[in-house]
Amino acid sequence: MINPAGLNDLAAFAAVARLRSFTRAAAELRLSTSALSHKVSGLETRLGIRLLQRNSRSVSLTEAGAQLLQTLEPALAEIDGALDRLCQERGAVAGTVRITATRHGYETVIRPVLPEFLASHPKAGVEVLVDYQLRDIIAERLDAGIRIGEKLEQDMIAVSVSTELRMAVVASPAYLALHGVPESPQELMRHACINARMTTTGQPLEWEFERDGRALAIKVSGPLTFNEPLVMLDAAMDGLGIAYVIEGAALPAIAAGHLVRLLEDWSAPFPGYFLYYPSRRQMPAALTALVTMLRRRRLRV
Repeated sequence: MINPAGLNDLAAFAAVARLRSFTRAAAELRLSTSALSHKVSGLETRLGIRLLQRNSRSVSLTEAGAQLLQTLEPALAEIDGALDRLCQERGAVAGTVRITATRHGYETVIRPVLPEFLASHPKAGVEVLVDYQLRDIIAERLDAGIRIGEKLEQDMIAVSVSTELRMAVVASPAYLALHGVPESPQELMRHACINARMTTTGQPLEWEFERDGRALAIKVSGPLTFNEPLVMLDAAMDGLGIAYVIEGAALPAIAAGHLVRLLEDWSAPFPGYFLYYPSRRQMPAALTALVTMLRRRRLRV
């Protein structure tokens, strides 16, 4: 029989093996790197088998380690599920919900409900990974993700958690005074446009327009490319080009006169943010509570 300490060491090994990093696993487990290394080394000593290959730059699995991880991951998932069920049976919402979201997705979906969620569930927590890559939430042991219009895997459940969104084409008054105002999407090809690099595909984002049933997708060009919309807005306000961002992110700068909106009649609404999570019989209690709160807010706005 495995004692509790042995089970903790197995979970520690699984975290390092999954993340391929002692540093990232230590942060996830809220341990020091040295304490985590001691746990894994102790497990290897007790088993008499090397599970991980370590060097100064990377961590990889030995054949024995890969076999152990294959057995451990579903077992640990079952244990987590059993603990969640016990919490639900006691009527307690506890544990940490781990979510991946873009910055704007966090600001518009998660941030508004955090005060109510934390006040209603003092034993629960929320961890948000802000990035623009489409994460494998199962492999990275995340509970959910928030994205716009992503093609989700068949075993994912998607819940609408925002109203419709629109894109906005914006530039500074100084830029427009020097280079003129584009009157149609096609005229953007003659301007310095600020590109957005999609981390999921590695390709620049096409600027999409629609008016009177006519849809256009424009591949723009310019000297600047970013993967962060707020930086794109900064560059536009600095007069360095025309940006294409989510409307809500640009509205404060437009209202303040720092940016001018262009081609607004070509900006059609599209479905907003979705929260997606794995299809499974028993959801963690904290995720269930958060989804319920997000659905309620979606109906109010």
